[in-house]
Amino acid sequence: MIKQKIFKILFIVLSGLLGLLFIYSGYTKINPIEPFEYTFVDLGIINWTLAPFVARFMIGLEFFIGLMLFFNLYLKKFTVKLTAITLVIFTIYLLVMILREGNNGNCGCFGNAIAMTPLQAVIKNIIMLAVCFVIYKFHEGFSFGKLSFWLSVLFLLTSLIMPHVLNYVDLNYSEAYLTKPEDKFTLELDTLYNNATKNIPPKTLSQGKHVLAFMSLSCVHCRVAAKKIRIMHEKNPDISFYFILNGEDVKLKHFYADTKTENIPYCMLKARPFIYLAGLNLPTIYLINDSKVEHWVNYMQLDQAEVEKWLKE
Repeated sequence: MIKQKIFKILFIVLSGLLGLLFIYSGYTKINPIEPFEYTFVDLGIINWTLAPFVARFMIGLEFFIGLMLFFNLYLKKFTVKLTAITLVIFTIYLLVMILREGNNGNCGCFGNAIAMTPLQAVIKNIIMLAVCFVIYKFHEGFSFGKLSFWLSVLFLLTSLIMPHVLNYVDLNYSEAYLTKPEDKFTLELDTLYNNATKNIPPKTLSQGKHVLAFMSLSCVHCRVAAKKIRIMHEKNPDISFYFILNGEDVKLKHFYADTKTENIPYCMLKARPFIYLAGLNLPTIYLINDSKVEHWVNYMQLDQAEVEKWLKE
């Protein structure tokens, strides 16, 4: 009898810990949420417009699973099955990532809070699936009658709404996508040519239309921007992107391992001229035409369709 009670407590705790892990996983993806959004575009599942909503739905799903596991509700009937299906889908995605890109970079399972390679994440998911099997096999969970149903409905609604509360979707971003300077100013590219410490930019950069992205190798938001630019470049190689990077050379390898942007041309620039051209709010993204800055844009509002429209003007 005592042994049964000990095992029951053990399974309750095990289910609760698994639930907390799902809640934490969802929470870490909230801010910044953009890398998680870009994942769905990168896979070709949805477009840029729908990505913010799908990302928040998936985070809400993690919250919901976490709450149901934590409170041990409908474990055999519903919760453990949903948990296992979700883990299998995530694992398949990770295996595809390994086949496509190798076991490099951060899988994003815990956002930027805990870096894990795709293979480490696969192992984590297998362990979690094993825990699911044990819970399903030996633990019934709690039953509060009709209260269980209404608690589940409350958890579902709360979970789906919470990501939008913590990090809402800016529905007006397209109207303010391109910010035009009051007066078009010429970007002093000679400063770039004369102070580049690695990969002196081609002179053609001062001719025609280009998208210049100034990024620090130690800036988290810069890496997020780089990932988005990589996806845009893969979908339309005709967009002329160019990176101007600043930071220690040893960080460049980590930057590329995380962003996978080796195919985008770049140069390294000394700190003082870098700040002179880019300012202090990074990343700085300029849309230039014959060296003149026609637009500057926040990376979160960088829209592929608008850039392509600008290129055709």
